[in-house]
Amino acid sequence: MLLQNKNAVIYGAGGSLGGAVAKAMAAAGAKVFLTGRNLSIVQKTADAILASGGRVEVNEVDGFDAKAINAHLENIIRKEDTINISFNAVGVDVVQNIPLVDISPVDFVTPITQTMQTRFLTAIAAGKVMMKQGSGVILSLTATPGGIGYPFTGGFAPACSAVESFSRNLASELGVYGVRVVNIRSGGSPDSKVFKDAIDNNPEEMKAALEKMEADTMLKKLPLMADIANTAVFLASDLAGKITGVTIDVTSGTTAALNYRVSQPFS
Repeated sequence: MLLQNKNAVIYGAGGSLGGAVAKAMAAAGAKVFLTGRNLSIVQKTADAILASGGRVEVNEVDGFDAKAINAHLENIIRKEDTINISFNAVGVDVVQNIPLVDISPVDFVTPITQTMQTRFLTAIAAGKVMMKQGSGVILSLTATPGGIGYPFTGGFAPACSAVESFSRNLASELGVYGVRVVNIRSGGSPDSKVFKDAIDNNPEEMKAALEKMEADTMLKKLPLMADIANTAVFLASDLAGKITGVTIDVTSGTTAALNYRVSQPFS
């Protein structure tokens, strides 16, 4: 197992993607420590892990509260001695589909501020622990707008860019201590709760939107949650031991080129 005897802390484990990563890491042998503000939702993820024979603990931790984050990590250290992996999947509200010239300053700035606040707090707390250990992996997640101009994404796009920049800079500072920091850039998973809810509410509109998103990819397929989770497991493992300070692109090629003009393989 790639993550045998590893301890992984997952923030926002009640979300569909955070839950998928937690399940994948547990299946790979890690003991996962799931956190969130709504324990009833997080517990569902934990129950699924337990049913599959995985090792899991659940705690109520606000990913925006530095004291709560640090107290939780200290408790883990007392019991387990090490923290090997930290992954933040805490979601924030984003106002999109409004031109930047029309969006309000609050709606634009809020997701940037909130995203960076929770990512900074959890990454720095983990980094301090991992520096003492001399090892560890800090993972983060962004999306396509972090790597390419993407209209009508409001504050979400600059939030993604900020996370990617922060990940690089943190990696450059922690590498000397044996700590790796890597970001994953997703193309948007149609099987995630965000997309499923949107499809349920606006099926025709979302059908067209997903077709356009798929057309922009090189593979003509969007990455599923399993693709993101499997990437996270690999990056957290010793197989990726020399990968740090970069964003791993899992957008099916969208940020490398917009391929909507290519509809079928050339003969």
